[in-house]
Amino acid sequence: MKSFVTLLKDKSVIGGIVMALFYQIVFISVFMYGYSAVPKNIDQLSVSIVNEDTKAGKDIAEQLQKQLPFQITSDSSLAEAKEELNDRKTHMIVHIPANFTEQLSKQGEQVKMDFLINQSNPAMVTSTMQQVVSQITGSLNQQFAVQGVQGILQGMNVPEEQAKQLSEQVPAKLAANVINSNEVPAGMHNQMAPFFLSMVSYVGAMIFSMLVVGATLARRKELGTWQAFWSAQGINALVSLVVPVVGLTIYFLVQGGFGGEIFMKAWMLQALEMFAAIEFMSIFCLLLGDKAIFVNITLLLMQTISSGAVMTQDMMPGLFKALSYVSVMFYSVQTSFSILFGGGQAGVHLLGLALMAVISLLVGTGIYTLKNAKALRKPAVVTDTAS
Repeated sequence: MKSFVTLLKDKSVIGGIVMALFYQIVFISVFMYGYSAVPKNIDQLSVSIVNEDTKAGKDIAEQLQKQLPFQITSDSSLAEAKEELNDRKTHMIVHIPANFTEQLSKQGEQVKMDFLINQSNPAMVTSTMQQVVSQITGSLNQQFAVQGVQGILQGMNVPEEQAKQLSEQVPAKLAANVINSNEVPAGMHNQMAPFFLSMVSYVGAMIFSMLVVGATLARRKELGTWQAFWSAQGINALVSLVVPVVGLTIYFLVQGGFGGEIFMKAWMLQALEMFAAIEFMSIFCLLLGDKAIFVNITLLLMQTISSGAVMTQDMMPGLFKALSYVSVMFYSVQTSFSILFGGGQAGVHLLGLALMAVISLLVGTGIYTLKNAKALRKPAVVTDTAS
């Protein structure tokens, strides 16, 4: 029993207990709050309705605006809507062509309505939009049957109830023309690849930043204050350039189908992300020392939600939406979607990631400067050797 109590009082064991409790509290708190947005905030997704038909199409567009539980826009041209779709600002386009009424009036022919979906999005978004296509098509087909065939049958003196039953047996009038852009290769591993690649670099950067900052502070007297600091930055850059090659190579070998140009772009992106992550987390390592692990793990867990890999920025709860603007993983994941599968705004997100790296480096340099100035101001300890 004595050995049990002695070991229980050991600092390492106490630290392990604290970390185990910390994981329980932070992990559950962050994920329960963050993922409560699904499906609660699904109405924040955006759908653009482009109607080019002035007759039946106008009524259908107005009907869809009232019925669809999303953020609806209807004032864009098809070209403008396609650009917003590619940039992930809207998540589906419902296009009613100019000859919709004409085709609708032709007996024995199906009329087509276009549904444009950008597949280079979180899986939840694309699957939701595909379900909506089925719901819209089914609802309109039922409406056409009831309004059209039932009226004709009643005009032939068929009883109303019988006319309704017969109308439901008529083949579907409306056919959904689903047009997918920026298609993702089959497999959940591909849909989640932007997140996996960003996550592995970020976790590696978190561990590495703690070790390299500790080594820099320990050896600054031996190597020189600024020689140690800038040597550490050189090592940060070298590690960031080399390490992501391993993860990318494994993914590209498993998946295949990507060319050398995409590999190079993905490599440079992951290198920039890892460097930005190291510099970002080094700030807390400089400020808090070993205790930085508590902050960095919390931010890591929060970025799994604010990265936009599972839900869009519009859907995120307020805290995570705000964090996404200063999230290394958000900019990395969004750029990865564009590089691997297609989509716009890669330059905007890449610029955001570069700014995160530069600002984090500048802040870290400032903290390091203040830390050294404070160390120099400490009075030397004088030992009295007199007898």
